Amino acid sequence: MKKYLYIILFFMYNALPVLAQQEEESANGIVSLAGREGFTISSKKGDFLFKPYLLVQTGIHLNWYDDEGLDKAYNQDNMANSGFSVPYAVLGFTGKAFGKVAFNLSINAAASSGALLQQAWFDIQWRPELQLRAGKFKTPFTHAYLTTLGETLMPQLPVSLTSSVILPYSLNAVTPQIGTGFDLGIELHGLLNGRWGYQIGLFNGTGINVNNATKTFSDDWHIPSLLYAGRLTYMPKGVMPSTQGNPNRLHENKLLLGLSASVNVESENESTNDSRVGLEFAWLYRKLYLAAEAYWMHVGFTERQKIYESYDYLGGYIQGGYFVAPRLQAALRYDLFNRNGTGKDGLLNMPAVGVNYFFKGCNLKLQAMYQYIARTGHATQLDRDNDNLGLATHSGTILLQYTF
Repeated sequence: MKKYLYIILFFMYNALPVLAQQEEESANGIVSLAGREGFTISSKKGDFLFKPYLLVQTGIHLNWYDDEGLDKAYNQDNMANSGFSVPYAVLGFTGKAFGKVAFNLSINAAASSGALLQQAWFDIQWRPELQLRAGKFKTPFTHAYLTTLGETLMPQLPVSLTSSVILPYSLNAVTPQIGTGFDLGIELHGLLNGRWGYQIGLFNGTGINVNNATKTFSDDWHIPSLLYAGRLTYMPKGVMPSTQGNPNRLHENKLLLGLSASVNVESENESTNDSRVGLEFAWLYRKLYLAAEAYWMHVGFTERQKIYESYDYLGGYIQGGYFVAPRLQAALRYDLFNRNGTGKDGLLNMPAVGVNYFFKGCNLKLQAMYQYIARTGHATQLDRDNDNLGLATHSGTILLQYTF
């Protein structure tokens, strides 16, 4: 027994209690490590660092839907998709090896199918200007998605990014959305002169639910049917932390301007070629956080579909948060989306209000938000009804999060 006790004490003596923090303050892309040392293992020479982490979210949701799309003959209610949920139950580990390779693996037990594996990647860091990441991770598109999961301003991402668009064809397999999220691929990235960030990557384009190689060659463009993506950011005041509100960072002054673009060749079961362009702005100034984004998506069908029209969609949002007290943050967001496409009049405009409370000394975060989906400017009642089909007119969410 004493022998094992000596081994444990020797191990603890040689383990460093703090993980060296990277400039972006997040080694895993899900939970910020800023000010949360937790439990970290390090070799005596410091050439190996290992840190387990955990994120659990549990929430209650209330969603009220308009009558459009409801079949009263089947006793469908206006109140639906309500009750308790566990959006994320993430368990993972991250670290560095030999001072050159960072790694991360995380499992989301609240997901199913391929989404169970949320992230799995390694990053070769030759120097800050030249790094190579391979595996499953976030695609380089939009500030909203690239913010660490545990640090978002509101518990729900903008609808303009997460909702599928409306196409005038009954193709169940074709439901593109503007946000691209997690995917499998490889990415070259780096930081130039401490201010310019770049990311250039190739991905499967199949999203978080697919962990297999399923792509082919494009019959139309004669190139591999992959997601080609890139992002360029300018941060004049140094690296922008990937947070939308943190009570431990109330003295920052960071600014980010970004441009991103991608082409998903033969996406949606080889039926469409989807192009996306996004503009980003984010400013973290003491207690204030401001952000705005605008994005465009072009959907064109492949030749085998025999559909010769193409469709364009625009969306964007502006949001802000302010710490009215050291651990209490008020939040506002205004989201816009022409879900029916630019060829038809009408917009979804979606104001939302929220509040965040950060409990002291225990890594608990309480979030609450209310969102209203309004419709304006539609030429016909059918366009108006279709625009918010499947979306809750009134929605409320209360989310409690614990991280380690």
